[in-house]
Amino acid sequence: MSGAIDSILVEKRVFEPAPEFKAAAAVSGMEAYQALREQARRDPDTFWGDAARDMLVWRKPFTRVLDESDAPFYRWFDDGELNVSENCLDVHLSNGNADKPAIVFEADDGRVQTVSFRELHARVCRIANGIAGLGYRKGDRAILYMPMSIEAIACMQACARLGITHSVVFGGFSTKSLHQRIVDVQASLVITADEQMRGGRAIPLKAAVDEALAGPDTGRVRQVIVYRRSGGRVDWRDGRDHWLHEIEDGQADTCAPVPVEAEHPLFILYTSGSTGKPKGVQHSSAGYLLWAKMSAQWVFDAKPDDVFWCTADIGWVTGHSYIVYGTMAAGLTQIVFEGVPTYPDAGRFWDMIQRHKVTIFYTAPTAIRSLIKASSAAPETAPANYDLSSLRLLGSVGEPINPEAWVWYHQHVGGGRCPVVDTWWQTETGGHILAPLPGATPLKPGSCTLPLPGIEIDVVDEAGRSLPEGKGGYLVITRPWPAMIRTVWGDAERYVKSYFPPELGGAYLSGDSAQLDSDGYCWIMGRTDDVLSVSGHRLGGTEIESTLVAHEAVAEAAVVGRPDPVTGEAVVAFVVPKDELPGEADAPALAGALRDWVMREVGPIAKPREIWFGNAMPKTRSGKIMRRLLRIVAENGEITQDTSTLENPDALNRLHGPY
Repeated sequence: MSGAIDSILVEKRVFEPAPEFKAAAAVSGMEAYQALREQARRDPDTFWGDAARDMLVWRKPFTRVLDESDAPFYRWFDDGELNVSENCLDVHLSNGNADKPAIVFEADDGRVQTVSFRELHARVCRIANGIAGLGYRKGDRAILYMPMSIEAIACMQACARLGITHSVVFGGFSTKSLHQRIVDVQASLVITADEQMRGGRAIPLKAAVDEALAGPDTGRVRQVIVYRRSGGRVDWRDGRDHWLHEIEDGQADTCAPVPVEAEHPLFILYTSGSTGKPKGVQHSSAGYLLWAKMSAQWVFDAKPDDVFWCTADIGWVTGHSYIVYGTMAAGLTQIVFEGVPTYPDAGRFWDMIQRHKVTIFYTAPTAIRSLIKASSAAPETAPANYDLSSLRLLGSVGEPINPEAWVWYHQHVGGGRCPVVDTWWQTETGGHILAPLPGATPLKPGSCTLPLPGIEIDVVDEAGRSLPEGKGGYLVITRPWPAMIRTVWGDAERYVKSYFPPELGGAYLSGDSAQLDSDGYCWIMGRTDDVLSVSGHRLGGTEIESTLVAHEAVAEAAVVGRPDPVTGEAVVAFVVPKDELPGEADAPALAGALRDWVMREVGPIAKPREIWFGNAMPKTRSGKIMRRLLRIVAENGEITQDTSTLENPDALNRLHGPY
């Protein structure tokens, strides 16, 4: 940790909640929001305890809300017992939701399948009975390596029903990554599929599992369950491998949910691990589910007739909290999508919103920026060509959204009438931390606004001292909250070192840099690892990227630092133009225009030393730009790292520069 960070982003636009939205909102107006915050500050035990009793079904009531005796290993509701699957499914059999659509699944090829809460409950019970029949019990651990599907969600819920701790591995991860997670979590069960379909292509999954299990230290895995997705050929090991449909056959449609302790590990989800060994983020059952449900209801202002679509994969925490658990517990009808936003064309998202009458749409800034570029290149796929009138709320998740993309999203997708909830949170936080309440919070494009009730944050320097408004520093959370990470699986020392360094006095270190404005709104400046040090100034790369994307010629930008003997670091920008890539004759002029733009909008200190152009950014299949690979390109190094998780590895070979 080092000094404060200079903020260069200036954004003055404010969008007030529409009167009609405010009038119908569960939290209506800033006074109501402030009252909730004050209630949580004044008496946190009562605030969280009442919420847990009101919102969750308990098998054994808790008597203690928070045990801080072994901080930072906090324990919430720890003498209570419940079952997460019961809270997500069984509750809807008796509250009027039984025949309401729970999932509307659209496959890569457009095939649609709908299941009600009653049908999903029965499916989960059959799978749970089949898994129990193979000898699995509470305390076992399962790895799931599956495509987006009703079956994947049902298998996660079945594990929760039995008290089996699951760890979902994103289907785009390599065999090496899969093996690493199987070994680290000490899994005894693997659930996978023959193949997954993505953009019209079949991608083998069972073969990757076979290869991973051929590696060392995987002997604890006794059984492999395989969902037949495509009918593709698979190798088979009798006695170990089982088809999912066969373990379901003949099973009862009911399965008693197994009560577990509130602190029982619901899941372990590994961070991407850009360097070193990935961290297994361990989440509890009760505290995690409470916050996932509360935040879903608050931030999305959930209504009984909403059709909610989160485009994330279940391999990421967004898919856990706002597809499988929080939104399921809240009783929302959800769209689940197997494919990609650009197949068969870049109008797929808008077409699906139109056909399924989606009311809440939650996606990533990288997808938004890619579709801005697609709209420019192929106007027939633009949102204006579709009926998006069903939408009432838009959301952004994954990384900071730059102001110009926010405004495009608001105007072109939301028709200027839909609030945009820009959410900041992490795998480790379990759910939203900073986000607007759409019926209360005035919106500022590019800001994730204010902490949710019950959350306390600060921006501090390297010694843990609070920084004044407008000064960037380290974003910390100063009080525990129910959905927080419990530990790093198998490595308590790493948990403390990574998230609770002693100089912060017990605050949680997020790893993101941020600044607070005069209204207390938070502006994320990027990962602290991505801060650039230029001539004694510490700059957040996110802010320079936002400036570049505000230029009319730029669809997307990523900024990294390259070591420089004079300035410490030089700013290197990678740019995806809205139109065609400039040729060799035109590229220097465009690069010069972009440098001048940054210098005029921000100042000479942020002007890129070099600019590279490309058709696309190298991204993971979750949509995150792989800046660490761009940093290697900027330093003229050879990329020898594993690139198997990239959606588009060829993007690295198509970069032109530097200019």
